[in-house]
Amino acid sequence: MKILIIEDEYNLADAIKSMLVSKNYDVVIKTDGLEGLDEALANIYDLIILDVMLPHKDGFEILKTIKDEDVSSKVLMLTAKSTIEDKLSGLNNGADDYITKPFHMDELLARVNVQLRKNGKDNNIHLGNTTLDVDKMLLINDNTKESISIIGKEFHLLETFMNNFNQVLDKEQIFNKIWGYDSEVESNSLEAYLSFLRKNLKLINSTLNVKAIRNVGYKLEVKNEKDED
Repeated sequence: MKILIIEDEYNLADAIKSMLVSKNYDVVIKTDGLEGLDEALANIYDLIILDVMLPHKDGFEILKTIKDEDVSSKVLMLTAKSTIEDKLSGLNNGADDYITKPFHMDELLARVNVQLRKNGKDNNIHLGNTTLDVDKMLLINDNTKESISIIGKEFHLLETFMNNFNQVLDKEQIFNKIWGYDSEVESNSLEAYLSFLRKNLKLINSTLNVKAIRNVGYKLEVKNEKDED
């Protein structure tokens, strides 16, 4: 799959490229707005990671032009701006997602994978050293190739966390997503499945960790492989 990065901070663009190339994506960088637009109009990319503040032509102008020209690429806006007006401007003009600097590379990768999966081009979700093979329902350590089958509610629970990486999900939100609003299942079932999930992540030495946020809910994070359990 091909990804175009339009970002004038070359060191950042190169770091993003290195991370994506390690996941077998084909990546091109453009650091100028006009050059980036010309490249985007080729309509050969599955995803465009588009900065807002660019020389010669800003990201919002590029976004508007490629949408007017019916370019089919997904667009993930990347910017230091964080006001709601900026986010709405991008999303209302056709951006598929929006992430603000500074950000964690694993969060960016998660968002890239979500967009490409929506495009029907990738059935796997990658985070940290771990892949969730959606078709085979396998949890895989990318480094050691250790794997374990993960099915049913446990699978849907992990899929939900991975698609909402580094976001806090409250207990009711998770419960309704996995069991449904009208379910009569006891609420402690969530804790039981979380326990199963943590054990399976540990079994394959995954760097993924489901962290409890006291009095709020849970979030999935990537821990350093050198961290203590």
